[in-house]
Amino acid sequence: MPAFQFIDRPSPFHDGQGPSLPVFAVTPGEIEAGTIEPAVLDWARKTGFAAEAGAFVPLPATDGRLGGALFGLGKTPRETPFLAGKLARLLPPGDWRIETTAIDAVKLALGFGLGSYRFNRYKAASSGNTPRLLLPHEMDGADVKRQLAGVFLARDLINTPTNDMGPEALEAAIRSLAGHYGATVTTIAGDDLLAENFPLIHAVGRASAEAPRLVELRWGRKGHRRVTLVGKGVCFDTGGLDIKPAASMLLMKKDMGGAANVLGLALMIMDAGLDIELRVLLPVVENAISGNAFRPGDIYRSRKGLTVQIDNTDAEGRLVLADALAYADEEEADLVVDMATLTGAARVALGPDVPPFFTDDEALARDLSAASVAADDPLWRLPLWKGYEKDVSARIADLTNAPAGGMAGAVTAALFLKRFVTRNARWAHFDIYGWAPAERPHGPAGGEAQAVRALYHHLRQAGG
Repeated sequence: MPAFQFIDRPSPFHDGQGPSLPVFAVTPGEIEAGTIEPAVLDWARKTGFAAEAGAFVPLPATDGRLGGALFGLGKTPRETPFLAGKLARLLPPGDWRIETTAIDAVKLALGFGLGSYRFNRYKAASSGNTPRLLLPHEMDGADVKRQLAGVFLARDLINTPTNDMGPEALEAAIRSLAGHYGATVTTIAGDDLLAENFPLIHAVGRASAEAPRLVELRWGRKGHRRVTLVGKGVCFDTGGLDIKPAASMLLMKKDMGGAANVLGLALMIMDAGLDIELRVLLPVVENAISGNAFRPGDIYRSRKGLTVQIDNTDAEGRLVLADALAYADEEEADLVVDMATLTGAARVALGPDVPPFFTDDEALARDLSAASVAADDPLWRLPLWKGYEKDVSARIADLTNAPAGGMAGAVTAALFLKRFVTRNARWAHFDIYGWAPAERPHGPAGGEAQAVRALYHHLRQAGG
């Protein structure tokens, strides 16, 4: 069964049936030493090709047609492992193979696949003719494809505008993914959230024309390692009554990026058939404005029993996560992970490309950092600094959702969430951006999957 696809697109790979043209991916050292095929070396020297990172030169054939291509890897190809993504945009349509000894073949294939991504749902139909890459027979091609499918699912969900990806549509996408892999889905929506004791999810989402909901997906067999994934699913964030300025609202279709990334990771886990009992919890809402919107100064009792004072309605993500994490914490798990597009402070600290993660489990922190390096999926650990715990306290409630002062905002948000996970010690919180502001070799500007390949690598290495 092929990996699940949210939006249909042509495969960036071919099966090796029929001829393919070579791409000689080389370093400047190989050009200087003359260690590549003589005819290719001769053409490189004639054209002044010095193999700078991303450089591209077509190779002529004896009959005047295209005979292949030269591609530069630069002096330090391991520092740009997904540079081959450029080839997905540089090569003309046809079947290709990469010939190189300078970089790992899996990283080349992943880079090419990631770089092939296009979000054309709202564009006029294209010809569909794109370059395709041959995967070597010795490579685990199925795993490359499932990682791409997980990344593409996250990108597709984030890139889809809210008029087509509101709470109802996001639930439909979850159910479609679950159906593909035989998972079960249950939903608690609207006023049933109050009856089932999810007051914070209800408060944040009640002003929207589409009912707030908690969507739960379960997959796998009992007795395997239990992994619970929680993702922030705010399909659009106006900021509520503390309304955002127009410029800050432009990207708020991406505020469900935590849920999108969790679903991308869930796809990889299920497609690989890992020995995991998987539970996915997604609080799905729109933070809209109407007469019944929650207000600054309101106080709500959470599912955990802790009261929360609303000091800013634009700090809504931690509220919906709080109820979902409290629910997650009611069952013992071997690992609990939450992902959210949560704070601007995380972007100030680390920029758009490096998501911080938080955990008190030192072994888990080491494993996640190692997986980040192995998968070339950047992460950086920030501290759950106990000295800032006082900042999440409120004067007349147990907690505030928006500490005063604005300092260490990513840390205080993580400390807020930590108050709702008391049973499961192996918990990690990821404050992702979910967006690429500019084109990179491995993808265009737009929605992005972050940390999920590292988490998938960790779960596979840990015997998932």
